[in-house]
Amino acid sequence: MPRPSPQWPRYVEFAPTVLVAAGLLWDVFSPADYWGDPMLIAASVTAGALLSLRHTLAIGAVIIVGVFALTVKDGTADNSVGHLELVNTVFAALMGVGVNRVIARHGRHLDVVRTVAEAAQRAVLPAPPQRIGPLTIAARYQAAQSEARIGGDAYAVQRTPFGVRLLIADVRGKGLGAVSAVSVLLGAFREAAEQEPDLTTVADRMEHALLRESEQTSEEDRLEGFITALICEVLPGGSGLRLLDCGHPAPYLCHGGAVRALESRDPGLPLGIGTLGAARTAPDDWPFPAGSTLLLITDGVTEARNEAGTFYDPAVQLAGRGPFRDPEELIDVLVREVERWTGGPRDDDMAVLAVGRQGDGRRKLRSGGTGTDR
Repeated sequence: MPRPSPQWPRYVEFAPTVLVAAGLLWDVFSPADYWGDPMLIAASVTAGALLSLRHTLAIGAVIIVGVFALTVKDGTADNSVGHLELVNTVFAALMGVGVNRVIARHGRHLDVVRTVAEAAQRAVLPAPPQRIGPLTIAARYQAAQSEARIGGDAYAVQRTPFGVRLLIADVRGKGLGAVSAVSVLLGAFREAAEQEPDLTTVADRMEHALLRESEQTSEEDRLEGFITALICEVLPGGSGLRLLDCGHPAPYLCHGGAVRALESRDPGLPLGIGTLGAARTAPDDWPFPAGSTLLLITDGVTEARNEAGTFYDPAVQLAGRGPFRDPEELIDVLVREVERWTGGPRDDDMAVLAVGRQGDGRRKLRSGGTGTDR
C-alpha cells in the first residue's frame, strides 16, 4: 500500500502506536475495566487507513496480545467477560485490516486513472524540442495538487518558415473538458503557425477552431469557456521577438541579473469569445539579445499568494538571481521560488515555457570553432 499522502505531516504515521499505548495504559490504570478500548479500536482503524498491511497486522496483534494480558491480570481470561473482550478486540483488528484492503483497492484503481490521465496529458502536451538553431528550450507543467496529472494549461513550440513560434495558454476550467479544448487549440496553432505569415491571422484561425468546436454549447458556456493565450514569434536568427497577447499574463525577459516584464501596449481579448466583435490587436516587437532567456508563464505563477495574500512577481523575485546557465535552470529556480512563496499547495495549475538565445561565440564553440563568448 502507498505511504501516507505527502501533504500529511510525518508524525501522523505514529498515531496508531500512540493510541495503542494510551489505550492499554488507560485500561491498566483506570478504575473501571477496559475504559481504553475506544482508543484501541481507533488505533486499529487508523492503522488500516494510514499504514501498510504488514504494519496494520502488527498493530492488531499488539492490541490482541495486550488485551489478553489484561484479562489474565484481571482474572477474566476464563469467563464470559474476558471472552467477550477478546472477541471485540479481534473484531476491531479485523476492521483495521478491512479498512486497509478497501483503501488499497481504491488506491490501485486511482493509480490506473492517474496513469491514463498522465498518458493523455503527454499525448496532448508533448515535450518541446530542447534545441532549435540558436534557441535552447525547456518547459514544465505542474498541477495545483500533486495527485493531479491533467489540466487546462498548454504550451507549444513550432519551427515555421517565419521563425520559431511559441504558444502558452490557459483554458478556463479543468478535467477532460479543458483537455479537449487544449487539444483543439494546439492542433489549430500548429497548422496555422506553419501556414500564416502574421500572428494576428494565426490567432484568428485558432479562434475560429475553438468557436467551431463549441457550436453545440450554449452562448453562456462559450463566454465562460475562454482561453487566455500568448503567441510569440522568434524572428529568423533569433534577432527579435514578436508577441501577440490574447488576455494572457505578460512574459519576462531575463538578461544577466535583470528580469523585465514585456507588457503589451494593447492586450487583446482571450480566445473563444470572438463573438463579442472586438478587433484583434496588433503584436508588439521586442529585442531578444544574445544570452537572454524569454520566460512564458500561466497565471498559476503570477496568482500564487504568500501568507499575507501578496501575489508572486517574477520580475521582483527573480531579479539578481541570474545569469542562468540555461532555460531549465531558470525554470527550476522559478518553481522553487513559487513553492517557497506559497508555502503549500497552489490554487491553480502552473505551466512554464523558457527559451534562451545563445550567444554567437557559444554556437561557434559548440560547432568546433575557436570563437569566444560574448
